[in-house]
Amino acid sequence: MTNGTPLLELKHIHQIYTSGTRKFTAVEDVNLTVQEGEYVALLGPSGCGKSTLLRILTGLQKPSEGMVLYRGQPLEGVNPHATIVFQTFALFPWLTVLENVELALKARGIPPSIRTPRALDLIDRVGLDGFENAYPRELSGGMRQKVGFARAMAVEPELLCLDEPFSALDVLSAESLRGELLELWTSGSIPTKAILMVSHNIEEAVFMADRIVIMDKEPGRILAELEIPLAHPRQRQSDEFRALIDDVYALLAGQTQPESVELGAAPGEIGRVRSLPDVHIGDLTGLLEHLAEKPGDRDDIYRLTEELTLDSDHVLRLTETAELLGFVTVAKGDIELTPLGETFAEASILARKEIFASRIRRLPLVRWLIGMLQRAEKHSLKSEVVKVALELEFPPEEAGKQLETLIQWGRYAEILAYDDSDEEIYLESTPEKVAV
Repeated sequence: MTNGTPLLELKHIHQIYTSGTRKFTAVEDVNLTVQEGEYVALLGPSGCGKSTLLRILTGLQKPSEGMVLYRGQPLEGVNPHATIVFQTFALFPWLTVLENVELALKARGIPPSIRTPRALDLIDRVGLDGFENAYPRELSGGMRQKVGFARAMAVEPELLCLDEPFSALDVLSAESLRGELLELWTSGSIPTKAILMVSHNIEEAVFMADRIVIMDKEPGRILAELEIPLAHPRQRQSDEFRALIDDVYALLAGQTQPESVELGAAPGEIGRVRSLPDVHIGDLTGLLEHLAEKPGDRDDIYRLTEELTLDSDHVLRLTETAELLGFVTVAKGDIELTPLGETFAEASILARKEIFASRIRRLPLVRWLIGMLQRAEKHSLKSEVVKVALELEFPPEEAGKQLETLIQWGRYAEILAYDDSDEEIYLESTPEKVAV
């Protein structure tokens, strides 16, 4: 239960990165308060700045603009009252479980007479009693992450930060560890005053958090905040739980906008250049075929995670792609096939390629690349040249992802060809293209 005392406050946080002469806004004007007794989840798609915010509020990264307050005082340097559990286990393989947990205490200058009993107690509390002298290689993924939790809690942090700590685990291990963490938190078995968890898993956030802060990307910003009024332990099959899941999907998926808004601008044009979702064509086809089998060609978006056995982030990227291409419309957490989407789902392989080609030719990024190739000698360009051009609109890592998606989609549509040996992109209809 929150006692209404602010533990952490973010005020007008901006994070801007520079690449060459370009500036990219990763986080824009974020305001957030975490109170004592709260379990807060930062939820949003990959690339929305969740992990960046986590580094900022723990003092590992200084924001470009804005202020971080901890217990009402400006944060200077690393926050000694906060610690992070990362999605990777980050254990030292040459140290035993006990030594890995003790390491955090040793770094604080705590003597062996105190740190060893405290480390042993935490190892016991996370359910690893008997494995004190085991090495990480002897442990399962879930057990290694428990060591990470024990090490983080050894310094008795007031604020425990979790950076997608369950995403690297198999389904059963993740589920077990979620339950055990909640048991430690709700029973007061750990001295932590608040927990802030980064996640892109919607069901996980609703299952664990008292409040969900929903973020969007390009740039990273807060869309909405949602209180979770359900008591623990929460029943995933209850109507109340499913209604909240549906509400979160509705907020994240939004609703279909006019084409001029949906498509965005091309590089060099006025307006926001919309990135292409990282989606494979086979997955998109599977989604459309699945919807075509539903009554009325429609479904609740949240149900797709169970029906397609995909995580929520993947489902939202598929939904965004289908919406961008005009195959579906989205409103109030529901997804519905358009007549074009229904035609695509029922078409032959070759007809699907033709439909897909006609739809991606409308996308500003695709039009831009086709235009570059048409003007280029032999209608071909080195992929690195295209990547450098994309870096005028996107950070380098994202530019690389956008290039991969452009090539993948263009090859499927038989608009582009790509020679991996010389990393050359060609217009498919050009006679000079190299066979691939």
